Amino acid sequence: MVANAIQVKPLSQLTTEELKAELLTLVRDRDTEPLNQKVAYAKNELAPYFEELQQRNPHPAVESQVPIVLGVWTPVWSTIPFHDVLPGRLHDCSYQIFLENGYYANIARYAPGSKSKLIEKLSPILAAYDFMVMQKFEIREGEWFIQNIAINQTLRWRAIPLTIEKAEAWFHKVLESRWDEFTQKTALPQQLKLNNVDKTTLKKLEKTYHATPKFEHVYVDETLRIVKTQREAKQRPSYTIAVRRK
Repeated sequence: MVANAIQVKPLSQLTTEELKAELLTLVRDRDTEPLNQKVAYAKNELAPYFEELQQRNPHPAVESQVPIVLGVWTPVWSTIPFHDVLPGRLHDCSYQIFLENGYYANIARYAPGSKSKLIEKLSPILAAYDFMVMQKFEIREGEWFIQNIAINQTLRWRAIPLTIEKAEAWFHKVLESRWDEFTQKTALPQQLKLNNVDKTTLKKLEKTYHATPKFEHVYVDETLRIVKTQREAKQRPSYTIAVRRK
C-alpha cells in the first residue's frame, strides 16, 4: 500500500507571521555554514519565502521604510562575504544600528576559538576584537543610498560581553568625537589603516569599504528585515535576514 503524500500548505495560504516564523526556523543555526552552501540554500530553499514576503511588504515605498528601520537589529543569516572576513564572529554580539540623524553602524565582536572548551576556560584573560563599520544613509530618487565613512576597531576583555547598550555607546562616542570630520568628508581614504589585521584580510576589507552597494528591502516591518544588496552590477546579489533587538 502506497503511503499518502504529505500535503504541504502553499506559502500563499500562510499568514505573514507564519511565513516569517518558518523563514526564521529555516535559517536557525545555519549562518556559520560555508558561503557557497548558503548561496545555494538561498536559491533553492529560501527564494520562495523571499518572493512571497516581498509581495506582502507592508512598506514598499522606500521613503516610508526609514522610520521603520531605526533602532537596533541583529543579522541572523546572511550571504554577504564581508560578515565573516574576520574569523570568530559572535552572532549574538552582531548589531546593525540605525540612527535618526542618518548614520548607521555594523558592529560585531570577533573571538576566534570561542567554542573551544580550553579557550572558554581562558576567556577571562583573553581579548576580543570589536569591529565597527560606520555609514551614512539617505534616500535618493526613491532608493536607499549607503556610504561607508569609517572603520573603527578595539580590543576588549572577552569576558565582558558586547551588549546592545555597550555597542550603542561606542557608536555614539565615535560619532560625537569625529562629527566634524564626517560632516565635512568628501572622499574616502584610498588605504585603510587597521591594527591586528593581516594584509590579505585588509585588501578584502578595502574593496568592500570603497564600494557603494545597491541596498533594497525585499521585506521590512517592525520586527523583521530581508535586505538585498549588490556591490557591483555584475556581482551576485546578497541577502541578509535581520531581526529587531531594540
